[in-house]
Order: sequence, then C-alpha cells, then structure tokens
Amino acid sequence: MNTASRDPHAAAPLRLFNSLTRSIAPFAPIEDDHARVYSCGPTVYNYAHLGNLRAYVFTDTLRRTLLWKGMDVTHIINITDVGHLTSDADAGDDKMEAAARASAKSIWDIAAHYTEAFKSNIADLNILPPSEWTVATDYVPQMIAFAQKIAPDHCYELDSGLYFDSTTVPDYGALAGGRDDAAHARIDPVSGKRNPSDFAIWRKSPANEQRQMEWDSPWGKGAPGWHLECSVMSQARLGQPFDIHTGGIDHREIHHPNEIAQNQAFQACCGDGGAAAGFTGARWWMHNNFLVDRGGKMSKSKGGFTTLFSLIDAGLHPLAYRLLCLGAHYRSELEFSAEGVAAALTRLKRLVMGIDALKARAEGVTWQSPRLDYLRANLHPKLVPLLEQFDAAISDDLMTPRALPLLEEAIAIKKVPADEKLCLIAAFDAALGLNLLTLSRADLRLTPKDAQVTPDEIEADLERRKTARAEKDFSLSDDIRDSLNARGVDVMDGDPLGWDWRLTLA
Repeated sequence: MNTASRDPHAAAPLRLFNSLTRSIAPFAPIEDDHARVYSCGPTVYNYAHLGNLRAYVFTDTLRRTLLWKGMDVTHIINITDVGHLTSDADAGDDKMEAAARASAKSIWDIAAHYTEAFKSNIADLNILPPSEWTVATDYVPQMIAFAQKIAPDHCYELDSGLYFDSTTVPDYGALAGGRDDAAHARIDPVSGKRNPSDFAIWRKSPANEQRQMEWDSPWGKGAPGWHLECSVMSQARLGQPFDIHTGGIDHREIHHPNEIAQNQAFQACCGDGGAAAGFTGARWWMHNNFLVDRGGKMSKSKGGFTTLFSLIDAGLHPLAYRLLCLGAHYRSELEFSAEGVAAALTRLKRLVMGIDALKARAEGVTWQSPRLDYLRANLHPKLVPLLEQFDAAISDDLMTPRALPLLEEAIAIKKVPADEKLCLIAAFDAALGLNLLTLSRADLRLTPKDAQVTPDEIEADLERRKTARAEKDFSLSDDIRDSLNARGVDVMDGDPLGWDWRLTLA
C-alpha cells in the first residue's frame, strides 16, 4: 500500500429511485448511519423461480450498497406460509392449502420444505442472510390485534370475511399511479364488496370446511389476508416509519398499495398523524423489474418455470445467474436465456482466472476489503479513479452495469502491485457479492445432474485427443470429439480461456 498522505475524494451521494414519487432522490436513513429495510419474501408453496430470485439479488445489492456507504443495516425478509390466495387478490384458494392438498402432505411440511429450498437458493447466490426471517404464522395474534384497531373506521364485514374499504384512506393506490378500477380487473369479484379495490383483512373459513391453518378471531374462524402480514411484521420488527420497503414490480399495483392503506389506517387510529395523509409506513418503496423469457415474464402459474436448482442441475454455477442480474439495471426488464447465462458464466470465468493470476503474483500476501476512507487515502494513485467511478456507479441508484466493467479494468491495469489490485477488487466484490476472492476455476465447472460422463473421463479423453492430434491421427481425434459431443460435451478447440470443454446446456 502507498502510505503517502492524500486528500480523500468526497464520496458520491447515494441516490435511489422511489416508486412513490417515480423519481430519484438523495437517500439518508431516518436514524444516523442505520438503515432499516423490509423485503417481501416468498410464499412457500413451491420452489422460487429465477424471476422471484432476481428480487433478492436486487435487495442484496441494495443492502451491500448501504453497507458500502458506511451504514449499518437491519434487514427483514418474511416467509409467507398462510394467506396468499391463488389470484393474488381476494378470491381463489390459499396457495399453501392448495399445495398441501395436491401433494397429500401437511401444510406445515410443505412450508418447511420450500422454506429450506428458498434459503438454499439464497446461500447459493451469495445473498447475505437477513437480520431476521419473520414467519407469517408466528404473527397471527398481532395481525388480529392490528385488524381490531383499524376495523371500526376502515373495515366492513361480509359473510366471507372482514374487508378494508379503500375509500377511507387518502390517495389510495398512489404507489400504483392512482385509483383506477380498470387496474383491478384481474381481481376476482367478491359478492358484497363496496369497491373493486377493497381487499380482505380476514377471510372466514367456509362453513363445514376445516382448513389446516385457521385461527379464532372476532370475525369467526379463519385466516389473515395476505396484505396484512407485511404491515404487521414490518411494524413489529422495524417500527414505523422505516427506511425502505422492497419487492418485485408486480407488488407495486395491488399488494403494496394495500399495505400502505393499512399503514395509513393504523397511523390514523393509533398514531399521532390524524388522517395520516402522506404516511406510507416506509419512506422509500423500491421495486425490481421482471425477468422475462421469450414467451413473456416468468411465472409459476405458467408451469415449467426455471429454478436455480434446474440451472445447477444443468451444470451452471449459480453465481453466473447473479452476474447476469447485475449486468442489467434492476429497474430494467432482463431477458433470460440459456445463451445469456452461458455468456455470464464465461465472463465470470474470465474474472476468476484474472484474479487467480493476481493471487499467484501476490503469494503470501493477505488482502481484505478495508474501509473506503482508508482506501481513498492510501490506494495506489492509478486505482483511485476506478474506486471513484465504482462509488459513483453504485451510488447512482445501484447502477451495477456501469460498475461491473471496473472489475476487468482493475485486473488489467498495468504497473500496479497485485496486492493493491486485490484489495480494490475485494472492496468492489463486497458490494457486488460475486465471491470472487474465494471462487476457483474448479468451482465453476459443475457436472450436470444427468451427465453421461464425469469430468475425469472428459479430461482423459481430451488427453487422448491431444496425443492423436500431435501424431496427426485426425480420424481418431474426430472420433473422440464426436464421442464426447454425443455425451453432451462441447469440445472448444482454441478456447482463449483455456477451458477446452463445456457441458452443453439443455
């Protein structure tokens, strides 16, 4: 490290897009240097598809950026194990109950299985675990108490349950762009509802039917509505107002406006905000855009969805998918394809190989990601501009597509000690989460689940082929190549990365 004294450059101000205002603005937490973040978690009735998981790569990037800017972060992700209907609104069956019936398993077993699967996905994508996982069924008493507070002024009861009257709060639907009954056309009608946009706070169990998950309440035996849980759990764990609420863009139209309406009602009834105009519970609402395939946005309801497990089974390292996500801005649609993930894997391989070369040159030297103020004051002069460009990029509403090329520049820059490059790369990777300093070339070569050949067998055949080519036995060389191709191995002659082969994607 160059220890010569240098005036540190001023850090770029963190600016984030707020879905409430549809604009980018400087962000500062309510509490000095402590950001409180709530992220809508999965409904654990099935495996998360890659579109679902994009939301958590985005949220993790946000969290890592807050940490990069020197803040402490309290981050909550909920697990929805009750209350989410198949229509995402007020009709249809509970997704968890339907999954339990379809599999002839206990709903609790369904929830436990898919919760663990989701947490496995989070770990595989190198997403930081939240400060706390909150589980909906653990908070049902608090949900009932919350509903009792707001019911007299904001709710009405029907045979099917307790419903929130959306006309009782100011500016309902502002997050989605205003009240528009046409926007609620996909909500199945419920007999007796006053307004199309009204929504269930508590759903009564049908007569002569016992659900696996149901509780006693002032409105009869039943279960909470989906929207209620996030208002209750965010308030319980983060207080209100808190700093940032995140979710997929599909939540911006119905789920999050309904959360906001509940928060406004509770503030009006129990807070010090009168009619609570302008109160939303969180100061910032942030949403990532869809992951799309050539047939439209990814959805479990369409069937045949692609999961992270299926990518791994095909021999793709999960961090290739993370890199694919970081290559697009979180507010832009991202097209998913096998070719796109393969290209991301190639880019990841290049990064790992470049860093491996730096490690070899810096053998015996340890590196870490020091504080940015120390980096700014002590980093090699040639690297300081890269640090400032990176800070400016991620501070500009998490502009990761601008930040990523700076990794390649840091690896390639000349006449800079390897340990200083590694120190800067470690700092970059703390924000990007690609695990670059510990990934090895071997880690990135996964064997597909249905592979008909092992890596050792491939390497042995390739050695035979190299010998055949050296001896100009091109017929044998072609036979070995064709045999490998028949078993799903693409032999890449002249591969500039020196990987020689890859297993063909399904």
